[in-house]
Amino acid sequence: MKFFPRTYDLFDDVFDDMFNTPFFTGRNNGLMRTDITEKDDHYLLDVELPGCKKEDIQIGLRDGYLNISASRNSNKEEKDDKGNLIRQERYSGSFSRSFYVGENVEEKDVKASYDNGELKITFPKEKEKLPENKTIMIE
Repeated sequence: MKFFPRTYDLFDDVFDDMFNTPFFTGRNNGLMRTDITEKDDHYLLDVELPGCKKEDIQIGLRDGYLNISASRNSNKEEKDDKGNLIRQERYSGSFSRSFYVGENVEEKDVKASYDNGELKITFPKEKEKLPENKTIMIE
């Protein structure tokens, strides 16, 4: 028999939620899920970043790698009918991924947009270098 069923349920919910976060499980399976689609002359990266703001996302290009990093901070507070705090959670995290895009891709060739938790990045396919035809003189 539970004397305080609401308290027990609340206590269980808080700790169930807390210990299932990526911090405690060590798993970040849901962070930065990415689909890569090949088109005729370019690639499209579709990156899921739920809960992130546009200003919390950085994209860089260095040594042929496209680097994407994001951070997310949240503060959740629940109060009862009387305004007493019954639950408060804070979450802060950052994550990043890198994709090799080729040595010839330049910053001006990369296009990015962000809407409703979805980051879309396009960049051209790396062009193959054709061997130069050289003429050999006959002596």
